Amino acid sequence: MGILKTAIIGAAVYAGVKYITKKDPITGQSIVDELLDKAPGWVDKAKGYTEDLKNRASNAAEDLAR
Repeated sequence: MGILKTAIIGAAVYAGVKYITKKDPITGQSIVDELLDKAPGWVDKAKGYTEDLKNRASNAAEDLAR
């Protein structure tokens, strides 16, 4: 039963990898390519959220210190 289970999981992983790396006939990009193109923008947004959270935490600490 273990070999069958491993074979099914392996086939599912293979199909998933094949799907996300398949090139779109219209744009010529895969899902992975699109994610890699959008990643720098997401990093910039995350940095902005981090700075906002730091400012809020700092303001809350100052309010509690009073």
